[in-house]
Amino acid sequence: MGKTILIADDEKEIIELLALYLEKDGYKVVEAYDGIMALDILKNKKVDIALIDIMMPNMDGYQLIKRLRKEYKIPVIFVSAKNDASDKILGLELGSDDYITKPFNPLEVSARVKAQLRRFYEFNERVEEKSILEIGELKLDNTTYLLYKKDELVNITSTEYKLLSFLMNNPNKVFTKKQLFEHVWDEIYYGDDNTIMVHISKLRDKIEDNSKNPVYLKTIRGIGYKLETPK
Repeated sequence: MGKTILIADDEKEIIELLALYLEKDGYKVVEAYDGIMALDILKNKKVDIALIDIMMPNMDGYQLIKRLRKEYKIPVIFVSAKNDASDKILGLELGSDDYITKPFNPLEVSARVKAQLRRFYEFNERVEEKSILEIGELKLDNTTYLLYKKDELVNITSTEYKLLSFLMNNPNKVFTKKQLFEHVWDEIYYGDDNTIMVHISKLRDKIEDNSKNPVYLKTIRGIGYKLETPK
């Protein structure tokens, strides 16, 4: 049975266009015209991925993703007419896994949906071979996709989970931004430093006692990053 995609956008024409292409690819589409309606759908239906507009009535996309990330780890793609770099960075910081600007090519949206679903679900199946990863006070459960620090639950997004799982599976090894991007995002790296830097920064805020003096997630100047086993 095909995956279910939630499209939240106040423009009916946008939803109809995306649904036309996505349903051709075998997905089931559920529609929401504001953030409140989208949250109600998430509570009552199994949704595998969400496409979210930012400028919606009642509850905008930024408010929606803040609420969504408290309970759900599904991939989220912002689809918005807001195309400044600051808008994209904010979207990533709030927990989106990708950001597409309007006007868009529906075929590109469909391709990005496939990529996110492949990364999230196939990656999770692979990492289940080692169900628990522990480094210092961090424990990552790959059967539930939950992170704990000092036995307290830490809320992370699906992309943060994939990034952290990769690094915890390879402790003390240095990876370039290109290596991290192409492994986690499964795309060719074209020097998109903002994406890597935002996710590293957000992850560091969550796992470090002091993000400015990290114990785990270290920056190796001029090269990249590594997850260090604390001494």
